Amino acid sequence: MFKDREDAARQLATRLAAYRGRHPLILAIPRGAVPMGKVLAELLQGDMDVVLVRKLRAPYQPEVAIGSVDESGWSYIAPYAASIGADQDYIAAEKHQQLETIRSRRVRYSPIRAPIDPEGRTVIVVDDGLATGATMISALHSLRRRQPAKLVCAVPVSSPDALARIRTMADEVVCLHAPDDFQAVGQFYRHFPQVDDDEVMALLRG
Repeated sequence: MFKDREDAARQLATRLAAYRGRHPLILAIPRGAVPMGKVLAELLQGDMDVVLVRKLRAPYQPEVAIGSVDESGWSYIAPYAASIGADQDYIAAEKHQQLETIRSRRVRYSPIRAPIDPEGRTVIVVDDGLATGATMISALHSLRRRQPAKLVCAVPVSSPDALARIRTMADEVVCLHAPDDFQAVGQFYRHFPQVDDDEVMALLRG
């Protein structure tokens, strides 16, 4: 159980201590992981930025991910998507809607902090937890194409299934806890509020 996202980030920083002083690039998945990215960048003496990806939501079950999409439009579709009612037309419409959200966030975030090029950098991608792993899959796929020197995935908690899905996509995966009884990311935090755009923009300015 983590006290909050800052506590989780501090515990992750301990596990990532080998990167301290090596000027890593910490890329947080908005919005929940952005407070964690700020803490990690400070503790590891690196840079912080965001990687813009979005979950594709299941029909009538918006909390369930059927896949994800990155800023370029590349998408990951989970093998079970069709079985819960996500046909091709639904997926195309959902992908369009989530890309619009990504674009609007880029418009808001970029004037505050220009995107940092990950090429040749040690890149640590952080999220506050993995349920299906869908958004992390898109984040890692997007970043691999941009040729980082090393690609690290760092999360406080994950379902075992999600952890298995993303292990081959990163050079290193750091996960503090992958319990068999995983149900939702929020169950492992005492304090787990929503992070809004105003908070994200304040952290990017900071």
